[in-house]
Amino acid sequence: MMTGNPAPRRLSIFGSTGSIGRNTLDVVDHLGGRENFEISVLTGNGNVELLARQARSFGARMAVTANDRHYQSLKNELSGSGITVAAGKSGLMEAADREADWVMAAIVGTAGLAPTLAAARRGADIALANKECLVSAGDLFIKSIHEGGGRLLPVDSEHNAIFQVLEENQRHAIERVILTASGGPFRTASLEEMAGVTVETARAHPNWSMGLKISIDSASMFNKALEMIEARHLFGLKPEQIEVIFHPQSIIHSMVGYSDGSVLAQLGTPDMRTAIGYALSFPPRPNLPVERLDFARLARLDFEAPDERRFPALRLARLAMTRGGVQGAVLNGAKEVALEAFIERRLSFLAMADITERVMDDLAHLPPASAMDDVFVADRLARQRAAELMKLDAAG
Repeated sequence: MMTGNPAPRRLSIFGSTGSIGRNTLDVVDHLGGRENFEISVLTGNGNVELLARQARSFGARMAVTANDRHYQSLKNELSGSGITVAAGKSGLMEAADREADWVMAAIVGTAGLAPTLAAARRGADIALANKECLVSAGDLFIKSIHEGGGRLLPVDSEHNAIFQVLEENQRHAIERVILTASGGPFRTASLEEMAGVTVETARAHPNWSMGLKISIDSASMFNKALEMIEARHLFGLKPEQIEVIFHPQSIIHSMVGYSDGSVLAQLGTPDMRTAIGYALSFPPRPNLPVERLDFARLARLDFEAPDERRFPALRLARLAMTRGGVQGAVLNGAKEVALEAFIERRLSFLAMADITERVMDDLAHLPPASAMDDVFVADRLARQRAAELMKLDAAG
């Protein structure tokens, strides 16, 4: 009896015009493109020309711009293509309800929370690159994954590394997970030098090519702080089981330590396509066009403990995990406002952590979230309080 070829997998890519989204489409193309995959939805924000090119090239059924103002521009770009066009929050929610077996969640910020949660509840496998889903709404998001019946596949290089080396039948033997960080451009800088950091110097990551905000978050270690909170929810860890170590070569992406003293590590060149490809093909490993490690040329791997006086964001992550509740959402919301102020040169580099901690202390009384509205309220209050504190500091 002839069985024929299996049906193409249906994919939706939320945030297709960003770095993660572009790399995802590159992996999809390398692994057979339209022959093996059907693109249900692509979403972007302001880069409607690129979104339209992607939608046409990959034969997407639907294209969504998160910004209502760009609806007509996207509709014009896709005129005659037969591709459904939508915009805004309602468009993203419509996209989340579309049938897809696998969803790349790469919308930056809290804008990605609602559509990713909806896709999880529908039962899709979620390739998670959006940090806010776990940082701000970790308990609710994990519950939605379990109720929907899909799989949660981490895409951040550090969490993907842990996912690769975490032996499912040995969870009881996990002592610790070790998240690696390059240390960014200020790994060896003094406190005095960091006080004078500018946007231009903060955006210069030594190993990864990233956008402005995530580059600054990496330089301040806020990105790593969020990853600590994510790891807690992803792998069911206690705060004291999560460690961070500086590893300037960015070759070891993270490690898992077990009760017998063994430490398992995942190594590879700094290329997000490895993590994306693993999440897309899991459980089999795909053949990817990434650079192979040359250990003789690499020669050495260095490690050092981070100084939490210079990188207080790591301490704030532990504080948020210990307090629990909506402190993750508060940390993230306050940090976002402080980051914008730094980019606009209204706040110093080191003051971002100071503002964030003061907001966390002021809002430590907020109750745990029982629904997504509680998360959004905590985020809004944190942003308002951060703005108020900066205004008071400027006036004083």
